[in-house]
Amino acid sequence: MTLSEDLTWRGLVKDKTFDDITWLDTPRTFYLGSDASADSLTVGNLAIYVVARRLAAAGWKAVLLVGGATTRIGDPGGKDEERQLKSVEEIEKNIAGVADQVKRIFAGNEFELVNNYDWFKEITFLEFLRDVGKHYSMTELVQRDFIASRMGEGGKGISYAEFSYSLIQGYDYWWLFKNRGVELQIGGSDQWGNMLSGAPLIRKREGKEVHALSMPLVINKATGKKFGKSEAGAVWLDPKRTTPTQFYQFWINCDDEGVEDYLKVYTMLSKQEIEALMEEHRKDPKKRRAQWTLAEEVTKLVHGDEPTGTARAITNILRGESTIDAVNPVIFETLRKEIPSMKLSRGWDIVNALVETGLASSRTEARRLIKDNAVSVNGQKVQRDTFEEDDFKNGRLLLRKGKAFKDSALVERP
Repeated sequence: MTLSEDLTWRGLVKDKTFDDITWLDTPRTFYLGSDASADSLTVGNLAIYVVARRLAAAGWKAVLLVGGATTRIGDPGGKDEERQLKSVEEIEKNIAGVADQVKRIFAGNEFELVNNYDWFKEITFLEFLRDVGKHYSMTELVQRDFIASRMGEGGKGISYAEFSYSLIQGYDYWWLFKNRGVELQIGGSDQWGNMLSGAPLIRKREGKEVHALSMPLVINKATGKKFGKSEAGAVWLDPKRTTPTQFYQFWINCDDEGVEDYLKVYTMLSKQEIEALMEEHRKDPKKRRAQWTLAEEVTKLVHGDEPTGTARAITNILRGESTIDAVNPVIFETLRKEIPSMKLSRGWDIVNALVETGLASSRTEARRLIKDNAVSVNGQKVQRDTFEEDDFKNGRLLLRKGKAFKDSALVERP
């Protein structure tokens, strides 16, 4: 399967400046840019980086840009009002965090990491207006959706700084074309307005044709909303923000309706592998084979083999697939950090344990949960008020409310 066929089958082609999709099948040099508005990428950002991996695997040379300059201005796209300016120190910290994640995602693949502040720091304002601003029509710029929505009726306005963001991104493409031979820019469809700034500038200044390609935003079919959030908020690639176990479980909890799309977007599995997996999954959806494979593949991509193994082991404990007494000390200490834990100090009271671990808001609620058969000890439903000797495995047990992984707690006896 060619690159163009693969991207089309996966649903990864939204907008493009070239007519024939097979243009992608001749490897050239591409770039993908990301601002450092936070010190971590999210699952939403990850999708386009996996597209970049696919291009690299097909022989394209990858240039990955972290926006030290553009972050100082703020991207107006997708925002109803002006962004708060970030300090230079915060931006530098964010760049370091994003750069580390990009390196992990591209582990084993050749790429060049660049920072657009390196070439913008030497440009004067007058020079930029003469060499860049002169080539842009105000009429065209104000018609772009993300600017028109801010300037139109009911909009909250836009500063000259954010209005100029698109020109800065256009200059990035021109600089990378001149200095790195870049002929393609890729990005999410929410960036398409900004992405249209580079190709015309290169055509006007250099008389050369270059192109842009966007992928659709990944949508959660079950909710109709942008994919990449959990009950706790955004799912981050930084293990300090979203632990590998939480990350792993996010993918396991994906709905059946969207899991095939997520396999196509977020994994490097082939068409044949995904089709075979989905055929097996549909035979017995309750086993969630597709979700388990998705969790394995994406967690390995972002965090590596060892954290994925730990996440898998903890998840198996929480699901009752592994017993809590057999877990090794390293996994056990990680488990202790992942879920609430307590040491019994006031008898073997299950009601009290539910309240102390936060699984119940009050003793009244705890008793109701027990009465409703919604409490389990080591995966077994209980309708009693106290723990028993046999409940403790190597001095500890797993207490749960309902079925969700997140509603588990570790209880240890003195």
